[in-house]
Amino acid sequence: MIYDVIVVGAGHAGCEAAYATSKLKLKTLLITSNIKNIADMPCNPSVGGSAKGIVVREIDALGGLMGKIADKSHFQIKTLNTKRGFAVRALRAQVDKKIYPKEMLKALRTNKALNIEEGTVANLIIKDKTVEGVVLENGKEIKGKAVILTTGTYLKSQILIGSEKTSSGPHGEKTSSELSTNLKKHGFEILRLKTGTPARIKKESIDFSKMQIEAGDDKLTTFSFDNKHYYKVDEQEDCYLLYTNENTHQVIRDNLSKSSMYGGHTTGVGARYCPSIEDKVVRFSDKKRHQLFLEPESKFYDEWYLQGFSTSMPRETQIKMVRSLSGLENAEISKYAYAIEYDAINPFQLKPTLETKIINNLFCAGQINGTSGYEEAAAQGLMAGINAVLKLKNKGELVLKRNEAYIGVMIDDLVTKGTTEPYRLLTSRAEFRLLLRHDNADLRLREKGYQVGLISEKKYKELLTKKADIEKLKTELKKTKLNMDKKSEFYGKSVFELLKRPEITFEYLKEKYNYEPKYNLDITLQVELEIKYEGYIKKVYKEVEKMLKDEEKLIPVDINYNEVKNLASEAREKLIKIRPTSIGQAIRISGVNPADIAVLSIYLKKEYQK
Repeated sequence: MIYDVIVVGAGHAGCEAAYATSKLKLKTLLITSNIKNIADMPCNPSVGGSAKGIVVREIDALGGLMGKIADKSHFQIKTLNTKRGFAVRALRAQVDKKIYPKEMLKALRTNKALNIEEGTVANLIIKDKTVEGVVLENGKEIKGKAVILTTGTYLKSQILIGSEKTSSGPHGEKTSSELSTNLKKHGFEILRLKTGTPARIKKESIDFSKMQIEAGDDKLTTFSFDNKHYYKVDEQEDCYLLYTNENTHQVIRDNLSKSSMYGGHTTGVGARYCPSIEDKVVRFSDKKRHQLFLEPESKFYDEWYLQGFSTSMPRETQIKMVRSLSGLENAEISKYAYAIEYDAINPFQLKPTLETKIINNLFCAGQINGTSGYEEAAAQGLMAGINAVLKLKNKGELVLKRNEAYIGVMIDDLVTKGTTEPYRLLTSRAEFRLLLRHDNADLRLREKGYQVGLISEKKYKELLTKKADIEKLKTELKKTKLNMDKKSEFYGKSVFELLKRPEITFEYLKEKYNYEPKYNLDITLQVELEIKYEGYIKKVYKEVEKMLKDEEKLIPVDINYNEVKNLASEAREKLIKIRPTSIGQAIRISGVNPADIAVLSIYLKKEYQK
């Protein structure tokens, strides 16, 4: 049998990829070393967060699963950054680590075009620079027209605790020992990366009275735009805030040489924006304390996650560190913290569709591409799945631009700028973040999901109705004037004009003038935001127009950069390595300066526009 698509790995990237390809009616095989680990959460028990929560909504808008599964399995959800502007607000949910994988597996099994098989992939079947299937470690060959690698942290993975180094996956599973070696033989540049996770604490040993309660939102909310609620606001689980102290820092400083990283036992590069606690103490030595959170992992077992306290210290040191914290003086560790090293490919070797440049019909998604985080992985899996389908059906490609989605920002960063450490999405990476809000992900992306076939006709019509209602309300507000005293500074002004003022909201107008438009909250929120940010949005769109003009200046695939005279040597090297598809992408390459862009533009005009 020949499959249309073979997905290797069933983490968050693999699940989204397999769901997309099978829902789009391609015969798909999902290969995992252990079916019990499908959609596993080996690190933190949460979905979303700053920037990441927006990505989850983008996944949902495109027709992916993560948001829907998180809504079904969380026991707390809250909106972050509520005291800041809407451009950086995002949802974060505490997810039950037992329920989430079960709900994901249930969703995957609704697709008859999807088969799931246990096994470990050792190599690829390649002919004429095109992938034709995979080879398992037991020698079994499975043929497929396209392959998507979503191997997570399993490529030659090693667990590090102090000076101990064990070849293992996150839960003691067998590592994939052959695949990355064979990828290197096929021409891929391999990176060695590192990430980590904190200790898990037994609930019965925690004194919560010494910590600050962190509750969920007091109103119903969802990641998914389907807006189905599976919880009650007053039945959410609490999390808890606590801090490190000088005693904690002293224990770390006294034992620094015992850490895997500071003891010289690691070769992988860790994530700069998600450092271990010992790294925080060293790098931010002026800080007297660091913020930590205690979060429940599941209502089915007695383990709490100590967020912000990841470490690779020896076990006996971890006990001292944990027990130095207020409320954890008698803590019992049920699972010790560790660092994990693993192989990944250099993302310069990917096209914006996430197909590799080296082997046709081979796609990569998730941590194999150098990213960290469930959300980043899921988004890549979805995009790789969509583009694999589009390529096999000869229907073009779906590449999201930087002004369209955080997903577009992430993939463009990877393939254009590359990474030497686990890449993490941040709001600061998005230059057009005012346009990429969590509240408008459906308006930005749902039509694209419909076009590729992942969004139903019904959902698409609902989107069109929502867009029409937004425009209707704007028109009404321009014509509506409130009954107020002639001496008021607002007298004679339309509601549209009033809403431009930062202090005036629909809520204020309801309380002060008993005015409330007859539209649901989704509509009124969008209209209020678009009116208030109108000037800023227009300014951003001008910047977008400039970027899009540069994106339209395409660079031929057959260009020989060695023939372009007067390019700086670094620029020439980077252009040859990355092979940008447009001037816009070339501008974003580190080491390619404005002078190089000018030289390249003149060359293109001279040689290709004759």
